[in-house]
Amino acid sequence: MDATCPTCGRPLDEHDRHIRFKLPEPVLDIPAEEREAVTWGNDVVMMVKDLGAFIRILIPVKLSGGYTVTYSAWLGVRPDDLRHAWEVWNDNVAYAELRLSGILANMLPAWEDETYKKPLDTAVLNLEHTPYAVDSSDAFMHRVLHDEWPHEFVLSAIAHYE
Repeated sequence: MDATCPTCGRPLDEHDRHIRFKLPEPVLDIPAEEREAVTWGNDVVMMVKDLGAFIRILIPVKLSGGYTVTYSAWLGVRPDDLRHAWEVWNDNVAYAELRLSGILANMLPAWEDETYKKPLDTAVLNLEHTPYAVDSSDAFMHRVLHDEWPHEFVLSAIAHYE
């Protein structure tokens, strides 16, 4: 039998989760059959004609009790920042120093309206990962990144997403 959380009653294996957004929200507005013709990139960096540049980032959200839900989301960035990230991606020394600022291009479950299109600052915290969101000039987004959140609030929101 799986262990359950004494705080929320959910199985413990549901607490350290990774949620991956396939595409930035604005790209979803482009009909699927038209996306390939206007998109350059891969699952980590993307440029979309007449829409902008995007880089995959990680957004860790702390749950009470030491658990974390990590969103693999997209950050809208300036084209020059995308170019620079592409150039340093495979150079460990330069990549370790990569810092990006941009706008969150996905809606985080539980806070869709409060997080979508909010400013984020990112940094490389692990050479094996995409950059992490580390701060925001938006007060609510800053709280999402730095506060500890109740299990049930966050886990019930992502249950509807998957």
